[in-house]
Amino acid sequence: MFKVNFEINLDFFHAKSPSLIGVDISSSSVKMVELSMGGSGESAYCIESYVIEKLPLDAMQEGGIANFDAVSEGLQRAWKRMGSRLHNVALALPAAAVITKKIVVPAGQREEDLAFQVENEASQYIPFALDEVDLDYQVVRLLPDNQDEIEVLIAASRKEKVEDRVAAALTAGLNAVVMDVEPYASQAAFGLVEKQLPEGGKDQVIALVDIGATKMSVNIFHNGESVYMRDQAFGGNQLTQEIHNQFNLSPEDAEAAKRSGELPENYKNDVLQPFCETLSIEVMRAIQFFFTSTQYTDVNYIFVAGGCAVIPGLNETIAERTQVSTLTVNPFSEMDLSGRVISKQLNMDAPLLLIACGLAMRSFDPS
Repeated sequence: MFKVNFEINLDFFHAKSPSLIGVDISSSSVKMVELSMGGSGESAYCIESYVIEKLPLDAMQEGGIANFDAVSEGLQRAWKRMGSRLHNVALALPAAAVITKKIVVPAGQREEDLAFQVENEASQYIPFALDEVDLDYQVVRLLPDNQDEIEVLIAASRKEKVEDRVAAALTAGLNAVVMDVEPYASQAAFGLVEKQLPEGGKDQVIALVDIGATKMSVNIFHNGESVYMRDQAFGGNQLTQEIHNQFNLSPEDAEAAKRSGELPENYKNDVLQPFCETLSIEVMRAIQFFFTSTQYTDVNYIFVAGGCAVIPGLNETIAERTQVSTLTVNPFSEMDLSGRVISKQLNMDAPLLLIACGLAMRSFDPS
């Protein structure tokens, strides 16, 4: 495995970046999105190009790179298919690889004094030596009941988690200039979706449910702020496993058959519908955890993202089980499309591209 000590800061929050490609490395595929500004739609963005490149089943394990060569080769294939001239990329770490903590400190400090205090505070919460982690922070807000104090969000990750992704990108001929966190990236892109709701979703409680191959990530928002996050070990691989069991296919053939839909007639009733019911129960369970863990007692909308979002009838099954209006995420619906993007295909792929879209938006971060 190619391994180098990289001088790169874990830039969760700050850097205004040059034009770059948003790159989401998930357990099943590499997703890349390139955006530009100046679109005629309300979002003012144009999607220049995107690509989804499948990864081998053993490439990623528990959010980390398990097969370095497979991931770097997948990145290279995706970039070549995309046909972009850009080499700078924004990557993201899964939430499980990042420690976050909100602290309260005195307002009005000089930047260097604030950085010093953050480092001292972080040492109390991070179970590693600080020279083993990449650390970043962001001032969130002045406290409404005490204008002399500010709330600061700290984020830290083990250096090797960052370096693995950076090395894979470098081996593929790409330059990692931003390392974000997946929930923050998806939240940025989801802001484009939320604006399309009545009154921009004001005072609404909105659940974003991202269902990938190995996990279901639930992020619940109120007035644009995340108020609850939870990951559950349930995803599309369970459906692949059922196809494997029911129809005596290899794991690779089961995955291919799931994607193509070329399965026996009893697939829908015997395999797909029970999977959708189980998944809907998992969503309902996550929402019940949200109610018992917070002061909230209602959810107004559920938005579904990830590979499972394209399953026919899933939204209706979730809506019936939860009694909440359920929609599919599409952050590109108000964007212009370049001549390289086919509208019909993008509408099918959009739920898989939420994180990559949020990462691509870092090109235009005013901070």
